[in-house]
Amino acid sequence: MTAHARQPTLFIPHGGGPCFFMDDPQGTWTGMAAFLRSIPNRLPETPSAILLVSAHWETEGFAFTGAVKPDLVYDYSGFPKHTYELRYDAPGAPELAEKAATLLRAAGMKGRVDGKRGLDHAAFVPLKVASSQAEFHARAHWNHDQRRSVDGRAG
Repeated sequence: MTAHARQPTLFIPHGGGPCFFMDDPQGTWTGMAAFLRSIPNRLPETPSAILLVSAHWETEGFAFTGAVKPDLVYDYSGFPKHTYELRYDAPGAPELAEKAATLLRAAGMKGRVDGKRGLDHAAFVPLKVASSQAEFHARAHWNHDQRRSVDGRAG
């Protein structure tokens, strides 16, 4: 078994919809895009997988994208046509999604794998900016349970 370097936990901003793929005359998104593009150089090695948490997907409990090749979910509206043609063809990893869901269930939480759900803009937009060649695989795209309050009670 090969030892891998410990990867950092990062808060990855996703901006406003597809903002990084449109003109930015005031430079509003320039700094954030520079940060995203710098991520590969900040890591000890290229990660074999990324667990990315998104608040843009509402479910009961927690769900993981389990598609072998996740589609993109263009969960924004009113933007230029070309922003609905963006691609991020990173492979999924259903086995990793299932492992993560199993760990949650073992801890007494609801966890499941959704084999049809794709990557929403909170996942694919920052990953595409950070890694335009899709070498960063969002292999376990995870929602958070928006039907629960911070203390775990039904909201």
